[in-house]
Amino acid sequence: MSSLTPPERLARDLDWNLLRTFLVLADSRSVTEAAERLSLKQPTVSSALKRLEERLGKRLINRKPGRFELTAAGRLLYDEAIDIHGAILRLGTAIRDVEDEVSGHVRIVMASHVTSPLFDETLTKFHTDHPRATLSIEAMASRSALTAVAARRASLAICLVMDRSPQLEYRRLFREYFGLFCGPTHPLYGREGVTIADLAGHSSVSFVTDQMDDALRPVAEMRAEAQLDARIVGTSPNLEEVRRMIMAGLGIGPLPLHVVREDIERGRLWRLPPYETPPAIDVHVVWNPHAKPNRAEIAMLSGLTDLIARTPMDHRIYS
Repeated sequence: MSSLTPPERLARDLDWNLLRTFLVLADSRSVTEAAERLSLKQPTVSSALKRLEERLGKRLINRKPGRFELTAAGRLLYDEAIDIHGAILRLGTAIRDVEDEVSGHVRIVMASHVTSPLFDETLTKFHTDHPRATLSIEAMASRSALTAVAARRASLAICLVMDRSPQLEYRRLFREYFGLFCGPTHPLYGREGVTIADLAGHSSVSFVTDQMDDALRPVAEMRAEAQLDARIVGTSPNLEEVRRMIMAGLGIGPLPLHVVREDIERGRLWRLPPYETPPAIDVHVVWNPHAKPNRAEIAMLSGLTDLIARTPMDHRIYS
């Protein structure tokens, strides 16, 4: 009997858990951060990376003070490990899907507090048509949501998009407009005739994506025009937490107009200028066409994209 070739020996001996640890490392900024995400101790994660590098005979991550990035070999392994991870995640569902009735799990990752009648209608119809299917919805920063879809850890994302990847597919779900607000304890609360010049120097709170190089760039430009204090005193990826900080008086902050309409009516928030030209932000449905979806994922995505196609854009603009 002939001996195993090196690739065959690698396939036999390689521990999947090492690859899983490597994927988390590749998406982290340090071994410490990866250890926290894996709920492991830092030496355990470092040891796993060392064993994987020894098994492959290649250095996978350049890790020096101030530097933590994938090598060429690491980038190649990352792409292959994503495919393996996706196949493992889909395996159990694929076996269950041989039944006539659609089953399976749909994992949706989305920006916090997405308010969309189209999405709600899709959820209702999906559950009515496929009661055996299950789904989970997890709120996270848009950039993290896109990473999860690219890595095939999520079925689809509903989020903000800055730069489009050629590896992903996008459909605009709706457009929303942002305004600046303050809470009841703020000195500008309740004042009529406030101009944008009156906002200069006031403290601010905002979203982590409210930066010139990120998805909320139009909002960052609005804050810059208002000449708010350059030091942002509070940030969060979650809309509810940004809203909480504004209402608590930490500073002036941006929020989608249609989401906080009731807060304005009840006096929990006070809108500030600019009033005439609020920045428009598009929210997209994003998925990975290279993934192998289960039947439930196919039903969810086709239902949502079909509804988008049937709904004119002027019915998907929330002012």
